[in-house]
Amino acid sequence: MQTAERVSAQDLSDNFVFQRSVLAYVEAAKIIGGNVLEIGYGEGYGVKHLAGKADSYLGIDKYPSPAHEKEFPGNVKVRIMNVPPLEGIADNSIDFVVSFQVIEHIENDELYAKEIARVLKPGGKFILTTPNIKMSITRNPWHVREYTVDELKNMLLKYFSSVDSNGVFGNEKIMTYYNKNKESVRKITRFDIFNLQYRLPRWMLQAPYDYLNRRNRKKLLNQNDSLVANIKMEDYFVGAAKDDCFDLFYIATK
Repeated sequence: MQTAERVSAQDLSDNFVFQRSVLAYVEAAKIIGGNVLEIGYGEGYGVKHLAGKADSYLGIDKYPSPAHEKEFPGNVKVRIMNVPPLEGIADNSIDFVVSFQVIEHIENDELYAKEIARVLKPGGKFILTTPNIKMSITRNPWHVREYTVDELKNMLLKYFSSVDSNGVFGNEKIMTYYNKNKESVRKITRFDIFNLQYRLPRWMLQAPYDYLNRRNRKKLLNQNDSLVANIKMEDYFVGAAKDDCFDLFYIATK
């Protein structure tokens, strides 16, 4: 299923989000080793960052993707799976679980965290990103929920011994794009006088959200081609999580 939630390396209009996604993989690659499980590997562009650092890499995703047809290193396996639970993965068998922009899609996020803790070895780490609700411009109907800095930490601490709470921030170039995007989205949502985006069920909003989101990204690209094209991974950085970070970047230790 191709939605606006699937970020493409080939579509320049996705560059604002794509470069932020790459940063998460680059940061994770500095940490991981041993047996690595990635939940939600999507288009597969993160595999090259992780596989070389791992003894074994298992990528799982709910939907088939072009990544299944790529030539991966011999230590890489991929599997289609709907989670939770993490079926067929043994207790205490994984050194690192990586899961970027996934937990917000999971109906039972506590079971998800519990299952990840189950498969991790003692001292193993769960590295995740998820949108910071404080920086969301509008409701995303593909997301079951989004978290504040404290909400995510408190939930994870039910299943992990410690949580390192960081966030992904952007420089002036990134904030310029973000504010242009916010202005553009507000021109659309001003017609939602009954606040239906928060009152209607998610499934009713997903198709129009996809259409409008994709159209808006294309519009911003056409109006600000040089700004969008010149966004690089280096325009993002990781620091202590605060209300103005784009993504929460957390490392939970079993």
